[in-house]
Amino acid sequence: MLYYLFEYLEQEYQLPGATLFQFLTFRAAMAVLLSLLLATVYGKRIINLLRRKQIGETVRDLGLDGQEQKAGTPTMGGIIIILSTLIPVILFADLKNIYVIL
Repeated sequence: MLYYLFEYLEQEYQLPGATLFQFLTFRAAMAVLLSLLLATVYGKRIINLLRRKQIGETVRDLGLDGQEQKAGTPTMGGIIIILSTLIPVILFADLKNIYVIL
């Protein structure tokens, strides 16, 4: 989305610095930084939300040491990974590119 916004601003208003979004390396670096920021800032909040909703793992008795302490550990941590990947792609990618669509 930001790719198209800055493309429009560069064409219509010759906004200085808007051409940075044409470079794949700049967009990739910004996406990595945003992904890291999202995972670190919102990761703990998502885990706490999952604990409050009591979405956790039930522990089977396998006779392993320290197994009881894992009771209630949230198992939906993949949500953090998916969101911290999907949001930067939507913001920084050229959504008309065939490789992004695939």
